[in-house]
Amino acid sequence: MAASYTKGNEKLIKVLDGASAHLRGLWKKQGKADGALRIAVVGGGCSGLQYQMDLVEGPRDRDIMVESNGVKVVIDPKSALFVSGSELDYSDDLQQGGFKVSNPNAVVTCSCGESFAA
Repeated sequence: MAASYTKGNEKLIKVLDGASAHLRGLWKKQGKADGALRIAVVGGGCSGLQYQMDLVEGPRDRDIMVESNGVKVVIDPKSALFVSGSELDYSDDLQQGGFKVSNPNAVVTCSCGESFAA
């Protein structure tokens, strides 16, 4: 049975070119033509909240799925409250490399860039 999910738009999260290209490369390496990136906001990190990202097959019940820049991102409704209006990018910088979320809701961010408070 297919999951019952909601379609969202880029007002929730926008995937920039670097993240899109890197995600497509990851799925290709795994031999999957299609997949989604799950972004969740969980407690932890030095500022109180942090992002958790996983490659998944697709949305689960009650998820919000956004198609942006050729890739799918799935977010649970609770996490969506924290990431609304964000942009996802990717950097291969040796010091600060990896996926980065630019989040307009974050009132405090830490220097590692992986934790925030809203």
